[in-house]
Amino acid sequence: MATSELEQQLELILRGTVEVIQLDELKAKLTESLKEGRPLKIKAGFDPTAPDLHLGHTVLIQKLKHFQDLGHHVIFLIGDFTGMIGDPSGVSETRKALTKEQVLANAKTYEQQIFKTLDPEKTRIEFNSSWMSAMPTETMVEICSHYSVARMLERDDFSKRYRDQKPISIHEFLYPLVQGYDSVALEADVELGGTDQKFNLLVGRDLQRDYGQKPQVVLTMPLLEGTDGVRKMSKSFGNVIALEDRPADMFGKLMSISDDLMMRYYELLTVLNLDEVKQQHPMEAKKALAELVVRQYHGDAGAEEAKADFQQRFQKRDFPDEPDAHIVLKVQDFVDPKDCSLLLVDILMKTGLVPSKGEARRLISQKAIQVNGEKMDDINGVLHFQAEQKYSMKIGKRKFAIVELTGE
Repeated sequence: MATSELEQQLELILRGTVEVIQLDELKAKLTESLKEGRPLKIKAGFDPTAPDLHLGHTVLIQKLKHFQDLGHHVIFLIGDFTGMIGDPSGVSETRKALTKEQVLANAKTYEQQIFKTLDPEKTRIEFNSSWMSAMPTETMVEICSHYSVARMLERDDFSKRYRDQKPISIHEFLYPLVQGYDSVALEADVELGGTDQKFNLLVGRDLQRDYGQKPQVVLTMPLLEGTDGVRKMSKSFGNVIALEDRPADMFGKLMSISDDLMMRYYELLTVLNLDEVKQQHPMEAKKALAELVVRQYHGDAGAEEAKADFQQRFQKRDFPDEPDAHIVLKVQDFVDPKDCSLLLVDILMKTGLVPSKGEARRLISQKAIQVNGEKMDDINGVLHFQAEQKYSMKIGKRKFAIVELTGE
């Protein structure tokens, strides 16, 4: 086995990850997998507590896709049994239990949505009710004997609730035990989860040891921030980009995120080279991200429709029918015809709407210049042109310009 093959797998697997427990175990499992030609079993569980998945959920699904692309066996576990318990992770009070009918209805939509990312021919879907519902009571009691109340209270959310004298229901202690036993039932080699799932994931390692299995490697992924750029993506915060959003709505929400959050989305939701993305103008990079994501979940037609809708709404909202300046550039206007680029300051001077380069730099530094709706703040910023490309510019509060490169 070539070392480079192991390194290539690790590079993709570790992209965007927060923590690996334990990295040396992951390397050993991958080495053995490559040597024996035996794919690893990669597990990720999702409780169907709501009918719609959003981009926050797809951080784990994208990581499953990474493992799938590397030839490993992916298990998408739908927690229809655990969904009726309610995950206590990150909550300050007992979750409201869902009925079996609600959980199954939500689970059906999950099956439809995940195959917009995962290969259905290579994805194994499991429901944890298939082993938990038929489990004898004595087996459940035996599982409970593997953990003490003191160990359960070590997790932050339980300890905080106990300290604040907020009630903890006994059935909530079952959640991490059932999730952990899922790994025993599936003989998982690796389990993925959000950072808020760390305690539950580690229970899986402990139970596998107790049941004579090699402990799974735990790989945690960050909780993706929503459109507000602050809180994790959650329907309760009103900051979600749902996979079932209309193409135009999904495109618009992605265009509304900050530049910093855009790079985080690129890292966690794509496999594109981040250094190359950073070389693009932020507005163009954001458009490319929006188009890529919409295309993944709504196809080519949805992406083209959304892009056209955004451009139409943007121009209608921010631009007058007749701008103050309309500059048409030709290839020969550039120093290097193969690289049709100009400093933003020089472009502003070409519009005739700014009296001097000093004033242009001042306006840029004050974020008073917008290009395609994006506020500019780099006085050394450059715009890259392609044939028939237009830039819509807002200068200050009342001046507007269109700058384009003709294909002639």
